[in-house]
Amino acid sequence: MFRLKSKKMNSRIKGFMAGILAAIFYGTNPLGTLPLYSENINSESVLFYRYGMAVVIFVLWMLLRGESFRIKWGEAIRFAVLGTFFALSSVTLYLSFHYINAGVASTILFSYPIMTALLMVLFFHERVTWSSTVSIILAVGGIALLYRGNNGVTLSGAGLILVLMSSLLYAIYIVSVSQMDIHMSPLKFTFWIVFFGLIAILFFSIFTGRSIQMLHGAKAWICGFQLALLPTVLSLYFMTIAIKNIGSTPSSIIGALEPVTAVVISCSLFSEVFTFRLFMGIVLILSAVILIILRQADSSIGVHKKTLSEN
Repeated sequence: MFRLKSKKMNSRIKGFMAGILAAIFYGTNPLGTLPLYSENINSESVLFYRYGMAVVIFVLWMLLRGESFRIKWGEAIRFAVLGTFFALSSVTLYLSFHYINAGVASTILFSYPIMTALLMVLFFHERVTWSSTVSIILAVGGIALLYRGNNGVTLSGAGLILVLMSSLLYAIYIVSVSQMDIHMSPLKFTFWIVFFGLIAILFFSIFTGRSIQMLHGAKAWICGFQLALLPTVLSLYFMTIAIKNIGSTPSSIIGALEPVTAVVISCSLFSEVFTFRLFMGIVLILSAVILIILRQADSSIGVHKKTLSEN
C-alpha cells in the first residue's frame, strides 16, 4: 500500500512539472507568430506551418521510439473532434492578434481556468474547493495586472470576442481530454490531436478562401519551426501528461504561468520595462500555482496517513 501511495505522489509531482512546462512552452506563441505577421503572412499560413511542421516532428519522434500509429475508428472520431476544438482555439487566438495586442490577447486567453472549473462543476459535478476558488481569483488578479495597456484605451470588441472564444474552446479541449480513458502513450495521443488539427486548419483555409503562402528566408522558417516545436509539440505533449496525472482544473490553473512567460520574453528580448505592476502580477500568479500544488499535495498526504492508520 505504501508503494501505491508513493507512486501516486510521484505521479502528481510529474503532473505538476508537466503542467508548468506546458504553460511555459505555450507562452512562446507570439514569439514566432508576430514576426511572420510582420512579413504579411496570413493566419491560415502561420497555423498551417505550425501544425504541419509539428506533425513531421511527431512522426520522426514516434518512428525513433518505435511507436505504432494504429488507432481504432472510434478513437479516430474522438481525435478528430478534439483536434478540431484545439485547432479552432488556435485559429480564434491568431485572428485576435489582428485586432488587439498579442500580449493582451494572451493574457485574456487565460480566463480558461475559470471556464474549465465551471465546465467541470456544471457537467461533471466536480466539487468547488476553497483552494481552487482562491487560486482562480489570484490568477485572474495577476493576469489583470499583467495587462499593460494605456489607460482609457478600449479593446476591440471583435478581438475580445475572438480571444474569449479561443479560451472557451481550449477549456472544452482540456475537459474533454480529462474525461477520456487514454490507453496509449502521451506521444501517440498528442500526434493524432495535432494531425486532425492540421486537417481542420486546411478546411478553415478553404472556407476563408485564402491560400497557403510560401515562407521565404531562414528567419521565417525558424519562426515556423519554433511555433511547431514549443507551443505545439512540447506544450500539448506535457499538457496531456499533466491532465492525466492531476486533472483538468489544476492543469488549467497552472497554465496561468503563460502570461509570466510572455512578460519574461518581452522584457528580455524586446527591452520592455519590468515595472512593480508586472512584479505584483507575477507574484499573484505564482501564488495561485503554488497554492493549488500545495493543496493537491496535502490531499495526497492526508489520504496516505489515513491509509496507514487504517492498516
